[in-house]
Formats: sequence, structure tokens, C-alpha cells
Amino acid sequence: MGVQWRWVVLSSLWLAQLVKQPTPTISVSSGLLRGTVSTDGTHLRYTGIPYAMVTERFQDPQPARKWEGVLDAVNENIRCAQRFSNSWITGYEDCLTLNVYTPLHLNRKAYPVMVYIHGGGFRDGSGSPFLYGPEYLVKKGVILVTLNYRLEVLGFLCLGIKEAPGNMGLKDQVEALRWVKRHIKQFNGDPDNITLFGESAGSASVLYHIVSPMSKNLFNKAIMQSGSAISPWSIQLEPKKTAFKLAEQMGYKPKNVNEVLQIFKNKTIMELLGTRVPRHEGDTILSENIFVPCIEEVENGMEHMITDSPYNIIRNGSFNKVPIMMGFNSAEGFMFVGKENDTTISKFNVIDSLPRDLEFPTALDKITTSQKLTKVYFGNMENTKGALDLLAKYEGDAGIVYPVIFTADLLIRNMDKPVFVYKFARDGWMNLLKLLYGFVQYSGATHADELFYLFKPEVTLPMSFLEQNVMHKMTSMWTNFAKFGNPILWKSKEFLIKWEPIDPIKPELLVIDTEFSKETLWNDEGILLWNQTYKEFRRKT
Repeated sequence: MGVQWRWVVLSSLWLAQLVKQPTPTISVSSGLLRGTVSTDGTHLRYTGIPYAMVTERFQDPQPARKWEGVLDAVNENIRCAQRFSNSWITGYEDCLTLNVYTPLHLNRKAYPVMVYIHGGGFRDGSGSPFLYGPEYLVKKGVILVTLNYRLEVLGFLCLGIKEAPGNMGLKDQVEALRWVKRHIKQFNGDPDNITLFGESAGSASVLYHIVSPMSKNLFNKAIMQSGSAISPWSIQLEPKKTAFKLAEQMGYKPKNVNEVLQIFKNKTIMELLGTRVPRHEGDTILSENIFVPCIEEVENGMEHMITDSPYNIIRNGSFNKVPIMMGFNSAEGFMFVGKENDTTISKFNVIDSLPRDLEFPTALDKITTSQKLTKVYFGNMENTKGALDLLAKYEGDAGIVYPVIFTADLLIRNMDKPVFVYKFARDGWMNLLKLLYGFVQYSGATHADELFYLFKPEVTLPMSFLEQNVMHKMTSMWTNFAKFGNPILWKSKEFLIKWEPIDPIKPELLVIDTEFSKETLWNDEGILLWNQTYKEFRRKT
């Protein structure tokens, strides 16, 4: 016993010394940097590394400034400018940093790399380890990279002119991917085995990189969690009109886009982000995502993220074809309904909340479609105030579930790479978003609940054996896909089920729960109705 105790003491002292030590110095294009050893001694952390800089509002990111000496990459709290409330604007305009987390144990081979793009409706969020702690993933033998990108009007003003072409936030992400491709070898990462993944708006961003020529050869695999660039909230269909509305909310009446540009360039961050365009009465909260990616107008001598819709690009087959893993959660809409207030819920109606990427030739078509959707989702109810679960199903299906399923189906019909589809249905105490928004009495996992089974937040969450088991299996699947392009290895004793890529003729998805199972991809009445609706009325772009 005495020998064992002395070993514990010596080990503790060794770990204490370890966490006080900086990492070895690494050389990147902007200079030398060093990080820190994690407090548990399992990985190295390099946070707040500048990958580019913003020199002019609404313009392309530029190479990061060079620095003298050694940069201590320890800043974990950098975020791009965003609004938390009417009077609370936080973050910076020059905010383009990323974080790199690498396993501590030496590896003769370079590690696979997973680059994560955060969600937040293109309005808020950051790559901070406060939410996206790396511990669960790096323990499985991968390098994790998280990043910041410009948000809201600062990242997605789209005026169709060279001074504000649009998609700056996505171009920031491209620059981060280029940085990773150039430098990850310095961190013992494999630049030829990069998996791009993201959740919600981050997931939509991943699909934008799949369809963009700017992102060609910058990643090898992709994971999309609860979001698609074919979602109605993830693309601006009338971006100039949106910009004019914001200027009008500020009290201006601009005559052209150049006047809009000058107004916005002369505003402070507080003035720009503190002014909001109100949503239409009766619509859902997802309609508030207005400054999001756009289809760019062609300007000679400029790089363009996209010049056609993601739907058209995939149909034409002219996209970056890589293995894909994608999915959604079983009760996506609880988070969105939880953000509503009693007034907006009581005024909700289907006809005013139809997705903006639908276009109806006649008023009768719109009325008939609304009636069909009302019947399927709400039955004979006169209003939705007392049926939050029904409203959540409607919002979740329209905004997340149907676009994800449709995107998966579209991808497999236009490429020969595998597409694995999942539904996350685990209902437990680690489902933080569902708990925060007060939907404990309902079954299922809401939007973003799966994140807490992949990342370790700084908030301590209760983890039973069941939660720990699901977390262990999910991190294995995500990292297996990053390593090998296959989330469940056939000879693995960890899983009792095979997860096959979806087949165009008989597509099935994997249900992730305490026990794993399979179900048909197109098995829901509401999803089938959305599919028929979009076949008839999808807006032409």
C-alpha cells in the first residue's frame, strides 16, 4: 500500500509540473507560438491563434499580422461581434482566430484532423472551449480545430458590388481551412486527412464548402449536424432588400446600394448590431435569420463562394464530392419554440410562416398548401398556444429535419461517395438545451442536444452510465469517420449493429439512442408532405 501511495503522490506531482509547462514552440507563417498543457495532462491547447485579419468592413479576410517574439496562444475568450440583447453587444470586428487541440502522447503517424464550425444562425456563437471542450474527441486520437468567423451583417451583407460582395463569414472559414491545410503538420496533424464538421449554421456552412470551388481540396470528409445550406433560413433570396430594410430601421431612406454601404460603414458595431429588422407577424423565430449566405453576383477578378444555389449546384453535379455523415435530432423544434414568447406563439399561423424558399403561383395554391400542413401538424386545433409539442414538430420539420433528409437524398443521387444518415434520439440529463427551455416532460432530443455528447463544456453535466455509454459510442463514430471514412467498423466489439450508407432505392438511417436501431429515411407524414410541397413550389433561383 505504501508503494502504491508514493506512486500516486509522485504521479500527482509530475502532472502538476506538466500543466505548468508551456508547449514546445511552433512556427507558423505569422511567427512563433506556444500553447499550454491541459489541466488533466491529456492534450496540448493552442487557443486564440490569428489565422487572418479584417482590415476593411465587408471585405475579404487578409493574411494575419506577423508578430515579434513568441505568441502565447492561451486566449480562450475571443468571439466575433454579436448581439446578446438590445443593449449588450459583445465581441470584436477583427476576430479571426482558431484553436488547435492535439493529443499529448507522441504518435509516429500524423493525427487525423477534425475542423469544427460552430452554429448560432450565422448571428452568434464562437469556437470557445467554454462550450466546445475538446477532451472527448482528442482522447480518441484526433486533432480538433475550432474557429471564429464574422457574423450577422458584418459577415453576410450582400450588396452585389465589389465593396460588399457577400459571404464574408464563409470566406473567413475558407481562410481558416487554408491555414489548417498549410500549418497542421506543425501540430503533428495530417493535412491530407481533414474532416470538416459543424452543427446548425455550422452544418449549413459545411454544405456551402461542399458546393464551393473556393473550398476545393481543403477537406477530405464532411459531417453535417442538424443543418443544411438548402434550409430556408440559411440563404438570402433577396439580400439587397434585406439591407435596405435594416437601413430604414435606422431611419434612412437610401436610394441605392452604395448609399447603404456608406451608412453601414460609418456605423459603430453597437449601432449596426443593435438595430434589428422585425419579423412578420405570425412567422417563426427562424425567420429572424436574415443576414445569412447569399448567391453572389459575378465580379471580375474576385473569388466567389457560390454563384448559384446549393440545390442547383448539387443537381448539376459540380461540387466537391467527399464521404459524408449527416443527421438530425428527434425533437429539433423544442429549442426554437422555447425561444418564442407567449405573444408570438399566440399569433402564429401556418400561412404566414411558410418557408421563404417556397413560391406560389396563385393565392389559392398558398391557402391550399397551408390547409394541408395545418391538418397534418395541428389537426382541427384553432390555435397553437396550448400545443407547444405540435408547434415544435412543425418548426423542427420545416427548418431542420426535412431539409437534412432532402439534402442527403439529393447528394446520393448526384455522387458515388457514401452518405451515412443518423437520427439522434437520446433523452437524458446531458440534453442541456431541452432542459434549459423547459421541455423535460416531452421525449426526444432537441436542436443542439447532441453537442454535449461530443464536446465537454465547462459547465459540469450529470453523466450516468447510460449517458457515458452513448457519449463514448458517439465520439467513436465521429472519430472513426474522421480516421477511416466509416463511423462503425465492422469488426468492432463496441457496436452490435452495422451502419450502412443510405441506398437511393431503400434508404435507411441509424437511430442513436441507448440502444441503436434503424428506420426508413422517408417514414413521416409531415416530411412526405413537405417533400411534395417543395416538388411543386420550390422557389427558382
